[in-house]
Amino acid sequence: MFFGSGYYYYLPILLQGFCAIHSIRAGTQSRWLWIIIFVPVLGSLVYIYSEILSSRKLKNIKIDGAAIINPGVKLKRLEDNLKFADTFANRTKLADAYLQSGQTEKAIELYKSCLTGAFADNEMVISKLIQAYYQQQNYAEAIAMALKIKASPTFNRSKSHLIYALALEENGQPELAEKEFKLMKGRYSNFEQRYEYGQFLQRAGRDNEAYDIYAELLDEQAHMSPAERNNGKIWFNKAKAELKRLEANA
Repeated sequence: MFFGSGYYYYLPILLQGFCAIHSIRAGTQSRWLWIIIFVPVLGSLVYIYSEILSSRKLKNIKIDGAAIINPGVKLKRLEDNLKFADTFANRTKLADAYLQSGQTEKAIELYKSCLTGAFADNEMVISKLIQAYYQQQNYAEAIAMALKIKASPTFNRSKSHLIYALALEENGQPELAEKEFKLMKGRYSNFEQRYEYGQFLQRAGRDNEAYDIYAELLDEQAHMSPAERNNGKIWFNKAKAELKRLEANA
């Protein structure tokens, strides 16, 4: 019954065996064998992508298997890189890693240290600071950072604009927050921003207006290409769930 239900039981074992043999023949067992054996399926998939696919078609792309299993390895490597070469690129890479790992204070310190000289008004770094301050619930600083780049042509459609609006609400400025949400209400775009506007309206007790926002999103979804629908899938699903909840509570 190998091709019956038992097939799915043996598949991970076969995958591990294939990767282990390939690694031994390639002479990479000291680096990969423990990952293949002790991290079933994921370790094998990482090995195949990094050592087989990348060597044939994606030679310039590398996957750090150790960093996937232990994110601390990546942080240590980035910290060492910065000690070796204190550059803008190395600072921002380490700051990004700190932010992703929840070490917000360290990320903020590094981002701020980047805002000097030619990079004093760097929009990318300021955008990351907006995100970091918001995660830290330091809404006043998030707002102050957003004001530095608010005049940028790219700000209106950016994630920073959404965080700015949310920070204004959290900072006790709902009127200003709504003004910003309304600026992000472009049709057939800004799905996350418009969903969050609906959430804002619900928090303000304006369920009917929130309903209209969600209904409009779903109406647009029906007229989009498959690629466009897939791009906003998570927000369409969230909007649909909110519509059902509002209808149930009506």
